[in-house]
Amino acid sequence: MIGAVVLTVITLRPVQAASPIWAPPALLELIEEGMAENKEIQALVARVESLKEEVSFAGSLDDPRLGISVLNLPTDSLRFDQEAMTQKQLSISQKVPWFGKLGLREQRMVLIARRQEGVLEAKRLELARKIAITYYELGYVGNGLEINKRLTEMVNQLIRVAETRYASGKGLQQDVLEAQVELSKLLDGKISLEQKRRTLQDRINELLNRETFLPVAPLKDLQIPELRLEEKVLHEQALRDNPWLRVRQAEVNQAAAETQLAQKDYWPDMDFKVAYGQRDDSPSGQNRADFLSASVMVNIPLWQKSRQDKKLAATRKNFQAKMNSYQGLIRSIPFRVDALTTDIRDTRENYRLFSDALMLQAEQWAHASMSAYAVGKVEFNTMVNAKIRVLRYELRAKRYLYNLYEKRAELEEVLGGPVPQQ
Repeated sequence: MIGAVVLTVITLRPVQAASPIWAPPALLELIEEGMAENKEIQALVARVESLKEEVSFAGSLDDPRLGISVLNLPTDSLRFDQEAMTQKQLSISQKVPWFGKLGLREQRMVLIARRQEGVLEAKRLELARKIAITYYELGYVGNGLEINKRLTEMVNQLIRVAETRYASGKGLQQDVLEAQVELSKLLDGKISLEQKRRTLQDRINELLNRETFLPVAPLKDLQIPELRLEEKVLHEQALRDNPWLRVRQAEVNQAAAETQLAQKDYWPDMDFKVAYGQRDDSPSGQNRADFLSASVMVNIPLWQKSRQDKKLAATRKNFQAKMNSYQGLIRSIPFRVDALTTDIRDTRENYRLFSDALMLQAEQWAHASMSAYAVGKVEFNTMVNAKIRVLRYELRAKRYLYNLYEKRAELEEVLGGPVPQQ
């Protein structure tokens, strides 16, 4: 059963450099820069390449050993022609593992490299998701600053209107003071947004491993994405492409290969040796024939209970642990996909509610309040709040829109690639 899990033919994928998730052009440039310059990604790429180089080494024989020795040299004279058994010997030996061990060792190294490839792909997706979410947050902050500017201009106009009405005796001083309080709140909000913008730009520069700070222009004019959120399709994509699932699968196959190797350890490795012994002629001139020797040595599993049995038991338990981890991830991934698709649907509905219904109603209320204030039917603060609410609803709609793209990036990290579009 365990042996069936190990793949008979395993190929290693080439290291990729493009963005693993969907991104608009400006974000795509940042993600590709991060893939090329991020030191953690570079280290993982180098690790994958080094493991690929070790594959053929793991499946090759040990180097043969060459020996030079002197046998049966008499100590009283140290003469090579005194005794008939004295010889100068040249030998070569080769250790050969039991049948199938080399193939399993090579396969095990392929699986280790395959696992590391999965870790690399998971880290690339994680980096792309971090860059994308930070960039979308920067876009939202940019929209916040733009709306803050428009609010400030509007409140300044209202202050001038209130001051004119107060000077003509038609308004109240408290209207002017209330507008100035709103202006102070906007100034405080602008300072906070500018601080957050710099923090987000610093974060992007850090993720891209830039040597010096470079400003990052915020994203504008995003449109609501039309995504195919079909659970069955997304489940199949996640179970096929999720890199952590490939990591767990490689770990299961690696554990299976190690179990088979532990079973092979009950069979002995073999040491083959061939030696040629040269003898000198006797002191009387009698010719002495040279010797040719050959031998095979095997290890005896004398300590089987404390060595082979323990190793086999350990590898079987490790296989079961890896299998449990793999099956647990298979079961959890569809729930993670469902949770994110639900968030995307709810966020999309919230965006449409604010952008289509609430903003229209707020604009109508603001227009009516302005007309009513002009004839003295509503108070100043009612009119101000009505006009401010229009822009705050616009900002709230932007919040949902950028959240929608952030959730999309999180979902694509789980799926292992872009979400299908309509």
